[in-house]
Amino acid sequence: MTEKIIILDFGSQYTQLIARRVRELNVYCEIHPFHRIPQWDEYTKGYILSGSPYSVRDQGAPTIDVLQLTSRCPVLGICYGAQLMAHLAGGTVEASSSREYGRANLSYVKSDNPLLQDISQHTQVWMSHGDSIQLIPDNFEVIASTSSVRVGAYQIKNSNTYGIQFHPEVYHTTEGAKLLYNFVVNICGCKQDWTPASFIETTIHELQQQLNGENVVLGLSGGVDSSVAAVLLHKAIGKHLTCIFVDNGLLRKDEFAKVLDSYRHMGLNVVGVDAKNIFLDALKGVTDPEQKRKIIGRCFIEVFEAEARKIQDVRWLAQGTIYPDVIESVSVNGPSATIKSHHNVGGLPEKMHLKVVEPLRLLFKDEVRRVGSALGLPEHLLQRHPFPGPGLAIRIIGDITPEKVQLLQEVDHIFIESLRAENLYNEVWQAAAILLPVQSVGVMGDERTYESVVVLRAVNSTDGMTADWARLPYDFLAKVSNDIINKVKGVNRVVYDISSKPPATIEWE
Repeated sequence: MTEKIIILDFGSQYTQLIARRVRELNVYCEIHPFHRIPQWDEYTKGYILSGSPYSVRDQGAPTIDVLQLTSRCPVLGICYGAQLMAHLAGGTVEASSSREYGRANLSYVKSDNPLLQDISQHTQVWMSHGDSIQLIPDNFEVIASTSSVRVGAYQIKNSNTYGIQFHPEVYHTTEGAKLLYNFVVNICGCKQDWTPASFIETTIHELQQQLNGENVVLGLSGGVDSSVAAVLLHKAIGKHLTCIFVDNGLLRKDEFAKVLDSYRHMGLNVVGVDAKNIFLDALKGVTDPEQKRKIIGRCFIEVFEAEARKIQDVRWLAQGTIYPDVIESVSVNGPSATIKSHHNVGGLPEKMHLKVVEPLRLLFKDEVRRVGSALGLPEHLLQRHPFPGPGLAIRIIGDITPEKVQLLQEVDHIFIESLRAENLYNEVWQAAAILLPVQSVGVMGDERTYESVVVLRAVNSTDGMTADWARLPYDFLAKVSNDIINKVKGVNRVVYDISSKPPATIEWE
């Protein structure tokens, strides 16, 4: 078993960020809703209480039995978590005279306190709260303040229980990582031994125990998550794993052959299924994006099921589910309906009487890449941009035809390969080309043309929840535009999308 920190989520937008920062210290942690505190065991080394959109003064505000936690191991309350502990102990939490949001500096730091060891006087912190702790009980000690917030941080005397009004997990708290290190490593005593190598060793052993020599089928997408899941399973059970890679006719140019070749060079047992005609026939005349998604999902399940039934004695379906998907399914406000569709294969496990195995369900995306690197996956797979499950279907606005798919594949190929050639591919989180359902007038030679318009889209993001358009060099965009118009018959105009998310989305449909 691995020692761990438990993060109790009260609904903060920053909760996942707390977990990422703890894991960057090579310490394993888990997020649980505040009302589902896991049973304590000897591997639980500490608790962190998150922020919240609620006020402790609200009727029905989320609450917990703090004593149940503090009697077991160290506790750190962040923002709402700190206010809750002070409130429950008899302190006073009131609305701030003005909402405190943004950068602030600590005017007082009790530098000999274990939580604030090596934290600089006047260090910058990030505030995000509408309430402040005005009075604390006698057994509380103020250990940090700002010019406007006297109780910037506190410790309950003679205990390892701490509260901080600011957010150490966000980038703008310049010494936040150091504070979390002080809590997780120095105060909780975590060993910092949760590494990609240790995860791989533990997971392979657990998979061998769980699967017990039974046959497993996995749907590959060519993306990072399914690829890393496949290699982990292959190391654990070898020939008992069969991977199915479906060509839905909506992949990038030559991607089916290239990715299939990569998988086979990695020693995986992969079945490639050419199902282009099935998908494209089903999509004929369909223009509604949601209907496109449903058709593609239905076709995938039908094709995958038919192929999986050819494999003898399959007992398990493997999926590339990662930790953010797991967290969403047990959110503070109840089960979420926002699990990504490509991780939810529409009742297939029940239909085929299969059990589900998810070897990456504990990892964030960046951790999946680090594990993949430790497993020796090729760089081009690990650094692959996110690509939507419906593929080019949602990058062709309007109805889909084989001719439109081929045209967009050529445009996309020029864009992506140009990014690689100019060493810009890894500088961008995701890049795409979109085919619009409009035509524009152009001039080629002495002739007027009336041809298609394509959009180039490149964004930077950390998790896809928000994104900003990538500031690609003008000279690069000019060259790519020229190449597309000269080399792709049927395109006479290229535009660049400079919308951010929000208010726009990354994909157009």
